[in-house]
Amino acid sequence: MVIKPKVRGFICTNAHPKGCAESVAQQIEYVKQQGDLGEGPKNVLVLGCSTGYGLASRITAAFGYGAKTLGVCFEKEPSERKTGTAGWYNVAAFHDQAKSAGLYADTLNGDAFSSEMKDDVIAKIKEEMGKVDLVIYSLAAPRRTDPETGITYKSTLKPVGQSYTTKTYDTDKDKVHEVTLEPANDEEILNTIKVMGGEDWELWMDALANAGVLAENCQTTAYTYIGKELTWPIYGQATIGKAKEDLDRAAAAIIGKHSHLLVDAHVSSLKALVTQASSAIPVMPLYISLIYQVMKEEGTHEGCIEQIYGLFTSCLYGDNPTLDEANRFRMDGKETNDATQTKIKALWDQVTQENFHELSDYAGYHHEFLKLFGFDIDGVDYDADVDPQVSW
Repeated sequence: MVIKPKVRGFICTNAHPKGCAESVAQQIEYVKQQGDLGEGPKNVLVLGCSTGYGLASRITAAFGYGAKTLGVCFEKEPSERKTGTAGWYNVAAFHDQAKSAGLYADTLNGDAFSSEMKDDVIAKIKEEMGKVDLVIYSLAAPRRTDPETGITYKSTLKPVGQSYTTKTYDTDKDKVHEVTLEPANDEEILNTIKVMGGEDWELWMDALANAGVLAENCQTTAYTYIGKELTWPIYGQATIGKAKEDLDRAAAAIIGKHSHLLVDAHVSSLKALVTQASSAIPVMPLYISLIYQVMKEEGTHEGCIEQIYGLFTSCLYGDNPTLDEANRFRMDGKETNDATQTKIKALWDQVTQENFHELSDYAGYHHEFLKLFGFDIDGVDYDADVDPQVSW
């Protein structure tokens, strides 16, 4: 079939296998060009391995350090009539590239929140890897079923304490407008923490340790976004922020519980980028379009692979990692520094429906959005007939 993007709201409902493969290949090539990265991980588990920062982490571990990688994701397989998800094609492309390079790579597809998946991963590690020395937690999901109670919780994107009115950009209608978000109630806050907080990360580390598959001096990190003033009301000081605070609690708990193995756990704060998760959050399409404009002008713009390469080389396996007062790795300084934020705030105050495309880099935002699904990538013939059925 000839595959063209079908955009609905903040997602693309299809994906292009050749485009996804090219996107993966470009990220791998970036890592290869960096040369020898020195000592690093040998056996890596990536929870949420198929897109965005999780995929970039797997690529960096494998092609930067020659590590064996085991991934977990939840992706839809293609059929004769329908494409698979972008994550499905990304994993397929990664497997092909890893095999060609002689690197071990395997992926389990299913609910990472479940006890069954934890059991399957542990069995696979014991059988084929021995022990893991790096665990990346990069899961993003709108709901989670607690494996102990069977209760399913749904996350909410709302401010905490009071309603919040701000500018936003509707990508469907190409419209800058104001949106008012009502505050979350206590139940919505708690539910969001259950889905997006540190509980599942902690459960994974407990299960791995209890099964004897964590190596001594194992490192683990969970990814977060903190942001600054413009995004705090919907991110840092909102339901998502409450959940992310729980990641800090979980990091400390993991270090404490597994001190006999000298496990080191950190939350990693990364810069704002176009991801399938961020596209769904009010304010973020507008904010990201503006930071792309400013950071590209400053020459400081980075994508997923550049951010994660920097995280591995300067923090996880660097001599002098940048840590904040909460013991988090900070890779977001090029975005959150005062000078850059002042420029972004000035544009934010000026932006209207009439000047949005002039003041922002929405073209860059839209390109990155389509690229998530394998579209708008140089070197790919989107008029060609392609087989959507790609296997791992």
